[in-house]
Amino acid sequence: MPSLPFAESFDLKACFNSISEHWSPRVVAQVNDQYVKVAKVHGQLVWHNHATQDELFYVVKGHLRIEYEAGRTVELAEGSMHVIPKGVMHNPVAEEECWIVLIEPVDTLHTGDVHSPLTKTLEQQLG
Repeated sequence: MPSLPFAESFDLKACFNSISEHWSPRVVAQVNDQYVKVAKVHGQLVWHNHATQDELFYVVKGHLRIEYEAGRTVELAEGSMHVIPKGVMHNPVAEEECWIVLIEPVDTLHTGDVHSPLTKTLEQQLG
């Protein structure tokens, strides 16, 4: 994975291969005021929202379900992208291991204002 400052190009597969912990996003690039993060996910994260930031999910490998309040779900197959609007409660769930790319503002907190054992700080995501 690239170290700060970020490389102009990098091997996305190598970035995923270096991740061993689920729900532990790693920042791999910065585009203006947005971070590009990679993560391996399995199980569910936690219900949360990002009050002032939209969040883009891109499924590289596997399948991801985004649960919304009122029972709405969005199913994301490999190659799918989905934008979660700011302020909307959601819970990502992966029945099997899934590889995702996230694009979100640099000040986006991993689980918004909700803290769980899976929550990672921005410093941990940059590490």
